[in-house]
Amino acid sequence: MSGARPLPALPARDPAGHKGTFGTVCVIGGHAAEPTVMLGSVVLASLGALRAGAALCIAAAPEPLVPAILSANPSATGLPLPVDGEGRLVPHAVAAAIDAHALRAGALVIGPGLGTGFAESQVTMRVLSTDDGRPVVVDADAINNLAATPRFDLDLRAPMVLTPHPGEFARLAEALRIHADPTDPVARPYAAERLAQRLGCVVALKGHGTVVSDGRETWTCRRGNDVLAVGGSGDVLAGVVAGIVVQHGRALGLYDCTRLAVEAHAIAGERWAERAGGTAGMLAAELAAEIPAALASMRTLVGP
Repeated sequence: MSGARPLPALPARDPAGHKGTFGTVCVIGGHAAEPTVMLGSVVLASLGALRAGAALCIAAAPEPLVPAILSANPSATGLPLPVDGEGRLVPHAVAAAIDAHALRAGALVIGPGLGTGFAESQVTMRVLSTDDGRPVVVDADAINNLAATPRFDLDLRAPMVLTPHPGEFARLAEALRIHADPTDPVARPYAAERLAQRLGCVVALKGHGTVVSDGRETWTCRRGNDVLAVGGSGDVLAGVVAGIVVQHGRALGLYDCTRLAVEAHAIAGERWAERAGGTAGMLAAELAAEIPAALASMRTLVGP
């Protein structure tokens, strides 16, 4: 396992830039079938992408959820995904909708609030088996759907950033027969590196000291604290990763973009805690609101 280079400088924004300059992110998620309806994760991931500087964000979610998502984040645009009579996604129709209406997105996020099951697994695999060069941030239930799909690793073609927490990592590791403890501070770098090598992707293993690896180089974030231990924090991170990738992926690559996103996410939490005078009580939407200032500080101060 190799040591990591210092973080690269975050590129300055083009003062003459426009919406086409700063890119579009598409967040695919949400779950409309009873008994568990989930839409907040899509809201938070879309906020993360926009707060990271993406010009536009498409919230692709089950059709019944789109009005509520856009009410919570009117800065996003909605892509209603077809569902059956029980509110579950219709995989072939979802694929057609994404192909037709999300082509302008330069990066995708899949998984926040998506739910698990046959239909959700089909949608996940359809997105990740598409070889059009667009990076995909794979989060939350998309990771769980991968772990539940036999031999999923044989059909992955999209450039990927996986953002598992230790539980999600453990499910993937069991499916892939990777023996590494994602909760052991000493073993976490090895765990992230092995998964990155196995799938040929970038892995951000979340937790205290989030570890980012591309299978060759591995870096541990030294910033952040328990303020980030709140529901929705990971959804915001997934959006921030995609937002930075869509702007700077060609210049910096997925590994460095992911490191910058993790660092910004941690700094944003520190900023909130400093203002609040403590680490309890932050809402994930408040974390997203701190991302622009965190990124601005990183354009001049780059850590190891």
